[in-house]
Amino acid sequence: MKKKEIVDDVTMKRAITRITYEIIERNKNLDKIVLAGIKTRGVYIAQRIQERLKQLENLDVPLIELDTKAFRDDVKAEQDTSVFPIEIDGTDVILVDDVLYTGRTIRAAIDNIVSHGRPARVGLAVLVDRGHRELPIRADYVGKNIPTSESEEIEVLVTEVDGKDSVNIIDPS
Repeated sequence: MKKKEIVDDVTMKRAITRITYEIIERNKNLDKIVLAGIKTRGVYIAQRIQERLKQLENLDVPLIELDTKAFRDDVKAEQDTSVFPIEIDGTDVILVDDVLYTGRTIRAAIDNIVSHGRPARVGLAVLVDRGHRELPIRADYVGKNIPTSESEEIEVLVTEVDGKDSVNIIDPS
């Protein structure tokens, strides 16, 4: 098994800052935005975007911690542990995740969101888009496009969970 770091902590910070600037540029009503971090690492990336929005625009953007397990079509969980601190009707929800792969997690996240209300729009921000979609889902904001083979894996590490920030590509061969 080969493991290679392809994004270090500085590059990750830049990617998150770039995503934040794109969110600012593309959204006229920033006060309607709600970030929805997909558990686990998507929540920490969403928190970082939330912090940058506060620094750059002096804006307190609400943050949802979104659990997709109860809404997946492959693995079912008994209960939904999502945290919705606000009503989402009429808001612009931006889903935030670490890696976009087949699109199934994002489909489950959308199902969860619409089970709690009817947002005006739903967008998607991902740190890494690795390709290989099984569903017609595309990210609106991408930190890094990293083409992979089906056999490779992308590993995202965040300081809050793993003690460091990096993105690695793992080749099992």
